[in-house]
Amino acid sequence: MTESDPPMIEWTVGTRTHSAQWRSERGAPPPRRVVTADDTMSADTAYRLACEGTALLWKGDYHNARQLLQAMSRRVQRSRRGPSDDKSIAERFHLHRQAQAQQARTLGMVLVPVAAGHRVSLRRAPDVAEACTSVFGAADADYLISLRELLGLVGAWQWRLKGVSVPALDATITPHYGVFSPIRGEYVDLVAQAPLPAKTLAFDIGTGSGVLAAVLVKRGVKQVVATDTDSRALACALDNLTQLGVAKQVALQKMDLFPEGRAPLVVCNPPWVPARPSAPIESAVYDPDSQMLRGFLSGLAEHLTPDGEGWLILSDLAEHLGLRTREELLGWIDAAGLSVRDHHEIRPRHAKAQDSDDPLHAARAAEMTTLWRLVAKPD
Repeated sequence: MTESDPPMIEWTVGTRTHSAQWRSERGAPPPRRVVTADDTMSADTAYRLACEGTALLWKGDYHNARQLLQAMSRRVQRSRRGPSDDKSIAERFHLHRQAQAQQARTLGMVLVPVAAGHRVSLRRAPDVAEACTSVFGAADADYLISLRELLGLVGAWQWRLKGVSVPALDATITPHYGVFSPIRGEYVDLVAQAPLPAKTLAFDIGTGSGVLAAVLVKRGVKQVVATDTDSRALACALDNLTQLGVAKQVALQKMDLFPEGRAPLVVCNPPWVPARPSAPIESAVYDPDSQMLRGFLSGLAEHLTPDGEGWLILSDLAEHLGLRTREELLGWIDAAGLSVRDHHEIRPRHAKAQDSDDPLHAARAAEMTTLWRLVAKPD
C-alpha cells in the first residue's frame, strides 16, 4: 500500500473475515472493533456500543440508519452537562470543544458500505455518486464510511448545487466541500463598503471561495492576486470567478500568505478562533496560536506600497471567549511596524448570536466583526 492508498478496515461475520477500504475526509482512523447492525438494533444498544468504541456496520435500511443516528444524537445531547457557573468562559469553550469532539467520535461509529462507483449498498439509499466524486474522485473499490460524514458530503453537495446568495455581488457563490462558505455575509459587506485606497492592484490572502476577490473586482480593482495553500479552495475560487465572469482579472496562486511584490491594498480574512481544529474542514475557523493572523501582520508592511492599506477582517469572538485580548492584537499590529488608520465594525447576523441555548451564547451575542485598515509606520 502506498501513502496515497486509503487504509483498510476489517470486520468478522461468523467465522469469515471481510475487509474494505476506509474513507474519512476528516482524517478519522478506521475503528478497531466493528460489528454488523440492522433495523432490529435499538438506539440504546447502538449508543452504548458507540460510546465503548465499537463501530456499527449497517446492513439494514438507509432511512432507518438515519433515524438511528438522530436517536443517538439526542442521547449525546442529554448526556452533556451544562456549563458550570464557576468556570471561566475560556474553560467553558474548551469543554464545549471536547464535547463536540466526543460527539463526533460517537456518532461517527455508524458505518455504511459503499460499492465501487460510490453506490451505497443499502435499501432505499440515495444516489450519492456526484457528491462523493466531488470530494474523493473516482472509486474503483468498495469502502466503508461514517454515515454522519456521508451526510455531510451530501449536504455540502446540495449547497454547491443551490449556491449561497451574496448580495454584495448580486449573485451566488458555489462553495465546494471543505471550503469556507460566505453564509456569514457581514465580512463581505465590510469589504464591499470600506473606502478603497487604490484600484490598480490588490492581494487577497487566503482567498477560499474567491468571494472577496470577486467583490474587489466588482468595485473596480483592475487586478487581484489571490493566494491560498489549499488546492481545493483554489479550484473552488476558479469555478466561482469563472462563473462570475471575472477570472481574467484575478490571478490565483498556491502559496502561504503573500505573493511576490507590493500592492496598494492587501486583504485578509484569517480564521478567527485561536484553537486547534479537530478536522481539516475546521481550518477556516480555527487557527492554532493565531499563526495565520500573526503571519499576515508580520509580513504586511513589506508587501504594501507607500500609502497602501492592509485590510484585516477579524471577529472579536476570541476576545469574548477569553482566548485572545484586544491588547494582544494591538500589540502584534504595533510590533509588525503597523498602525491603525481606521476601522469599521458590523454586528453578526447569524442565528447562533440569537440562540440563548447555545453554550457560548454570551460570547456570540457580544461578537463584532471589524475591518482594520492598517498602514505601515514611517521608517
